[in-house]
Amino acid sequence: MSEQIERLKTLIIGSGPAGYTAAIYAARADLKPVMYTGMEPGGQLTTTTEVDNFPGYPEGIDGPTMMVQLQQQAERFGTEVRIGMVTEVDFSDEPGGIHRVTVDNSKVIEAETVIISTGASAKYLNLPSEQRLRGGGVSACAVCDGFFYKGQEVAIVGGGDTAAEEASYLANICKKVTMLVRKDHMRASKAMQHRVNSLENIEIRYNTEVDEVIGDQVVEGLRMVNNQTGEKEEISITGLFIAIGHKPNTDIFKGQLEMDDTGYVITQGKSTKTSKPGVFASGDVQDKEYRQAITAAGTGCMAALDAERYLALVDSKEAVAS
Repeated sequence: MSEQIERLKTLIIGSGPAGYTAAIYAARADLKPVMYTGMEPGGQLTTTTEVDNFPGYPEGIDGPTMMVQLQQQAERFGTEVRIGMVTEVDFSDEPGGIHRVTVDNSKVIEAETVIISTGASAKYLNLPSEQRLRGGGVSACAVCDGFFYKGQEVAIVGGGDTAAEEASYLANICKKVTMLVRKDHMRASKAMQHRVNSLENIEIRYNTEVDEVIGDQVVEGLRMVNNQTGEKEEISITGLFIAIGHKPNTDIFKGQLEMDDTGYVITQGKSTKTSKPGVFASGDVQDKEYRQAITAAGTGCMAALDAERYLALVDSKEAVAS
């Protein structure tokens, strides 16, 4: 059995901007990183058409191409990228301890350091028309994609602080924003509610839900339904933003790492250190505030540097396979 166990210096769980950036830095530091991509190689950006706000791309770039280039850069320095899903973890409590990770319910890996970059998944309404038009006008990030709808009429779904903040952002660049709130009140703070209500081009529809997103290739309109009266109404829009929250992809780490009440991994201070020595978290898995590709990449860099410094402190005991 021991012959089937692989020993690594650095294991990266999950891809995307955080994981690939961590891989680039870890590989350049000779940590010989191995990355398991998870079920969605490249993360959320693989579902994004145009990325215009990542530095270094003056003409913009589409998300999938950007992720391929990040992977190629990581591999250029020696990262081994593997397709696979981590299904179980057993993290050591001791400094210098070995962490055991199971991949695809079969392969066991022992790692001196682990960088978690499994991200978070946006919550959607799960309507067939909504899913069909993701990337064609349906988005879960107004800050990412709102620019493409400058001067146009859009709608946003949600009643919390994030929805209110994104509605305010959209109101600054769009002609009109229709805000759909499922209940008869908003969950957002009073300050955020006041901010939304003060903007003349935001129309709030309470007790209102999406019945269907209209359009073949791109969003052309929206059919709404009043959940009290059953009355339906159609409006013309070119963009629909879903702001009902994100779910961090941390289920397999429950009971192993300290998390907040919504499942985000808690990191120490300005570092990427988790509650277990030698385990680091980067990207959206520990960031529910910014959720941008560039901030994820920044924490990926931090995680690799933290891992390198940790290994120097505990005097790396990498086992060389015979």
